[in-house]
Parts: sequence; C-alpha cells; structure tokens
Amino acid sequence: MTTSADAPFHTGFIAIVGRPNVGKSTLLNHLIGQKISIVSRKAQTTRHRITGIRTDADAQYVFVDTPGFQTKYRNALNQAMNRGVTTTLSDVDVVLFVIEASKFDARDLEVMKLLPKNRPVILVVNKADLLTQKDSLLPFIERMAAQFDFHAVVPVSARRGQKIDLLLETIRPLLPEGELMYPEDQVTDRSERFLAAELIREKIFRLVGDELPYSTTVEIERFELEGALRRIYAAVLVDRDNQKAILIGKNGEKLKEISTQARLDMEKLFDGRVYLEVWVKVKSGWADDTRLLRQYGYE
Repeated sequence: MTTSADAPFHTGFIAIVGRPNVGKSTLLNHLIGQKISIVSRKAQTTRHRITGIRTDADAQYVFVDTPGFQTKYRNALNQAMNRGVTTTLSDVDVVLFVIEASKFDARDLEVMKLLPKNRPVILVVNKADLLTQKDSLLPFIERMAAQFDFHAVVPVSARRGQKIDLLLETIRPLLPEGELMYPEDQVTDRSERFLAAELIREKIFRLVGDELPYSTTVEIERFELEGALRRIYAAVLVDRDNQKAILIGKNGEKLKEISTQARLDMEKLFDGRVYLEVWVKVKSGWADDTRLLRQYGYE
C-alpha cells in the first residue's frame, strides 16, 4: 500500500512499557484518539496487554500497552503480568519507554534492563508539563540519554495530549513498509466483552480507591446483543466478605455508582444502549491460582 504521493506506507507494532503509574494508558488513549485503556491513580490498573490501532494516510500504528512492570508484589498475578511485558518486548518493531519527567528510580531501572538492544527504543518523558522548574528538563534528558542508546527522546504530556504528533512522526519511519494489518476503522483487537470488564474495573479503582485491596477482578458472565441494545451481566471477584461490603456500600449505593458510571462509558465506547447488572462474589485466593488466572485471561 502507498499513499497518494506514492510514498511508502508503514505499519508495525509499538510496545509501550514502563513502571506503574507513569501514564502509559493515558498515552495510548491519546495516540489512537479514543479511550480503550482504563486509567486511574491506583498503581497497576492495567493488567493485560491492550492493543490500540491508529491508521493515518501514510501509516498504521499498532500500539501495545503493557502492565506496569511490577517489582514489589510477587504473587502469581503479577508474575503473569511481568511475563506479558517481557513477551511483548520480543515481538514488536519499536519500543516506547515511558518515564516521568525528573523522576527515575530503581523501578524504572528494572524496566530499562529489559529494553532490547536490537530494535529502536524511544524514551518518552511524560508529565513534562508538571515540572515546576522547567529548566531542569534538559539536564534530566541528558542524564537519561547517557544511560541507554535511545533512538530519540520525546518529552510529552499524555494528560494534555501535548507533543503526540511529534511522537508519531518519530515512530513512523521506524516501522516496516507494508500493508494494512487491520481495517482502517478498527481501534483495538480486544472484544467488547473484555472492554466492558475493564471499564467496570476502572470505576472500582476510581471510586473505591485505597479502601479495596489490589486483588479484585471482573468476570463478564453474560454478554447479549438485542438489536442495538447490549445486555451485560458482570461479577466482581474479591478475596473476603469485608471487601464485598466495601464494594456494595451502604444500601448498595457504592455498587450502584460504579455500575452507572461504567454503563455510561460503555454506551459512549460502543455507541449504543447498555443494560448492565453488576454483583459481587467472594472467591478467596484467585490472584494466586494459576488455573483461575488463565480462566480470567491473564497470560
């Protein structure tokens, strides 16, 4: 495929990697121009590899958002997530290593050790707009550039969508020449069923926050299409009864708020009406049960 000016068309896979909470999912959503990856202030919101697809006149970018590489918790869930990061790095054409402006610690260094030497790595310095001392950015970039052979360094603000075009321009020539891999209007390879579960989980993290432990997941038990209406029945899995009570809230108000906000986001994403039922189940130890992790889609 070529563009109208007979310039070669580029298409390929780009991994987005970094420690938890550096803004990888926010960056992905801006790169493709639509929300497909959930976002919250809680560490380790992203647990799966999420593919986001952007098609321009001269390129198709297939971004792979990975979970934040976890060095603190060592249960089976986090081991599965870390495997997803390392596997992705071996399967892509370009790597975006995302860090926070003027913040680089041992967790970032652990991710840097995983970066491939045989394919281009772009250092994406996120949250540059939040620096109180703007003149500290350049010395920070110079220190970072001395630690690894980056192809380029691009400061951005994922939250504001700043410098996204520059980042895309930097990536494009690094992608192989080729044909479209996905239809031009496709923005992800994930199913609506998967995206529905992720939106519910996002609302849990945002609305319950630190009150609820990390080991919570969502299982879509039924997903039915009735014309333009989607009927979705979802179970939230927690470890203990007291966690169930936190999620439900007084008179069921917290669970109702979670369900309402998730439904509104689903209707926007799916461009149609949604009927959503959500309930809570106690399933102790699921985050350390490899059989259940496979069942819930953790690779």
